[in-house]
Amino acid sequence: MSFWRTIAGLAARRVDAAECPDCPPGPPGEDPAFTTAVTALGAKLAKADGRADQDEFDAFAIVFQPDSGSERNVHRLYDLARQTTRGFESYAKRLAKRYRNCPQLLEDVLDGLFHIARSDGAVTADELEYLEAVAVLFGMSALTFRRLKATHLGADVDDPYVILGVLPDVSDEVLRAAWRQQVSASHPDRARARGLPSEFIEVAETKTAAINAAFDAAMRERRELDLVGAV
Repeated sequence: MSFWRTIAGLAARRVDAAECPDCPPGPPGEDPAFTTAVTALGAKLAKADGRADQDEFDAFAIVFQPDSGSERNVHRLYDLARQTTRGFESYAKRLAKRYRNCPQLLEDVLDGLFHIARSDGAVTADELEYLEAVAVLFGMSALTFRRLKATHLGADVDDPYVILGVLPDVSDEVLRAAWRQQVSASHPDRARARGLPSEFIEVAETKTAAINAAFDAAMRERRELDLVGAV
């Protein structure tokens, strides 16, 4: 049975296999709990901005690739789920429980949801709030969500991780190494050693200050997130 016939069959039988505590063997597309939850999350995302149109279903179909024989049933299930955003939390929680030992798969799902959100040309604040809520329910850290958001939507120009040239969820050791490398490369003493004029030294000083400020901001944010997580 294909990925999409599994979804349609599960919807008809109202079976919920999501209580199994371990990741099931085999491709996720053969797991009814996975396919049903993904369909519901995608459909309810389409409703998050107050409307759900054909473009968003087309994007959903591109990401999860229904075959021609089951597309009608998938579309029907999708239409039912997208009537309201209510209830998305339960689907996200079930998926997180089912695949808690498979974080990359959960990240793949969120990647697909970002693709759907972008399908009409813009990601609204309501859609972004929905995506962040799903990420939290999946057990993702704030820094992981920030990386995924930057991947799909681009990072803010003043994001300290952009300045340091690393992803938001790298380890403290990698972050510190990137900071040291950039400070060393841009340090004003290097400009002086090369005999550059004072204007270049001033630029190097400004750049070094920005790098140091970015590192301080990133580390401060990490400590704050650690405190929040410990509560």
